[in-house]
Amino acid sequence: MGVFVFLPLVLPLSAWPVARLAEGRLHPRTATRLLTAVAVVMAGCSTLCLALLMVVGTAQLPGNPLPDGWSDPEVRAAVPHDEIAGRLSIPALAVVAVLCGRALHRHRRVTRRARRALTALPGRTVAVLPDSTPYAYALPDRTVVTTALLAGLAPGERRALFAHERAHRAARHHRHLLAVHLAARANPFLRPLRTAVRYTAERWADEEAARSVGDRHTVARAIGKAALLSVGTPAPTPAAAAASGPVPRRVAALLGPAPVARSWPSAFTAAGLAVWGAAAGTLVSAMSSANSAVTLFLILRAAAPL
Repeated sequence: MGVFVFLPLVLPLSAWPVARLAEGRLHPRTATRLLTAVAVVMAGCSTLCLALLMVVGTAQLPGNPLPDGWSDPEVRAAVPHDEIAGRLSIPALAVVAVLCGRALHRHRRVTRRARRALTALPGRTVAVLPDSTPYAYALPDRTVVTTALLAGLAPGERRALFAHERAHRAARHHRHLLAVHLAARANPFLRPLRTAVRYTAERWADEEAARSVGDRHTVARAIGKAALLSVGTPAPTPAAAAASGPVPRRVAALLGPAPVARSWPSAFTAAGLAVWGAAAGTLVSAMSSANSAVTLFLILRAAAPL
């Protein structure tokens, strides 16, 4: 395997330029889907890489339950600096498991808390909470908004707000956000992708709201007002778990022309460079992980036939 076994761990370093190009040059829908897919694949590859290294490292520990043949020199020779890399991968993989587990637990806890707040309002796709704290968020099955936020918006801006939250629900943005959040926990080099997807998901909902309402300026005003009214929202509220993205950039984008949706732009453009670069990096990471997994499996099977 050689040094290529470490490639999936460092390839996510390319996430920053890819995220910058994608969020600024691609249609928000395309960027959200692309960056989410790249983050999930790269996180899976880097986790698989740690698992492969852990097998080599665990096999060298005294009293381990693994076959004795897995600690033979032939097996260790497959990984450069096997003693260091193998043993460091054990706590690294444990940290990844703990961080991802905590993120999932927090996600479920916040969702349960939000649903408990809506138990008195069953069977509705829109829930208006009598709350003096202005906030709004979208659950998979309903939109939640408080009376305090609605009081600060004009009728047209309220329609824009509801259209924005409906777009979040229709596109299942909570799945994209959770996926990139877990990916960033698995590999910290993927944090730029998490930040970018938070922004592009909001931009996607903004564009859908603008198309539904038919007035980009009204949506821009609604976003700006909602952001100003929601400043200082307490952290325990479910709304605090949803990132609204950089509001000035979103407003500026809405005040400009609507983005053109392109499924696969030309490689000779900035958008095409982002797409092809992300695809190439993901493919290399996946191929490197698959090659390392197959190679190590064959070596372990030869050392200790199952």
